[in-house]
Amino acid sequence: MQATVFSHDADGATVVVTDAGLRYAVAPEVFAASSLRFVRPGQRVSITEDEGEVTRLWIVGIGDGETIR
Repeated sequence: MQATVFSHDADGATVVVTDAGLRYAVAPEVFAASSLRFVRPGQRVSITEDEGEVTRLWIVGIGDGETIR
């Protein structure tokens, strides 16, 4: 699912908004597992959501196992 970063703090608090307008808080451990060091508001990301929680956050082509399409 595609989303846009709404906010990101250095302490790992990240909030994203999906294209459907749903807002999700991304747990610091999910962000840490993304291999990303920083994201900025407005940046497009991909997420996996399960029962209202983001379980994975990534940018296509960045991180382990990701290839640029």
